[in-house]
Amino acid sequence: MHRSWNSFVVRGDLHAITLPRGRGRVQHGRRLAVIVQADDLLALSTVIICPTSSSTPPASFHPEVMVGDGPTRVMCEMVGAVDARSLGDQVGHLTLDEMRDVDDALLLVLDLR
Repeated sequence: MHRSWNSFVVRGDLHAITLPRGRGRVQHGRRLAVIVQADDLLALSTVIICPTSSSTPPASFHPEVMVGDGPTRVMCEMVGAVDARSLGDQVGHLTLDEMRDVDDALLLVLDLR
């Protein structure tokens, strides 16, 4: 059986990614990203992610998560779609509480309440 790229990708996974240089203050370069797209839509050719940063300041829309032995923040205001083929290795998965914090931040950023 042929497996597609997303056979092992699920919402809440942390993947290495290299974001292209854009204009302004948009994040770019090698970093980690959290998959925030619904599992049922992961067969699409694009995937919705939120990049992470260990240097971004604390904010209600920057939930802190643990990666390995250290904390990093998820930049929920930088939510965006990337080509699924640009996802690198999976380096972790958010806990249920961490994913709830990301969901709360996305609700705030996207004004969904």
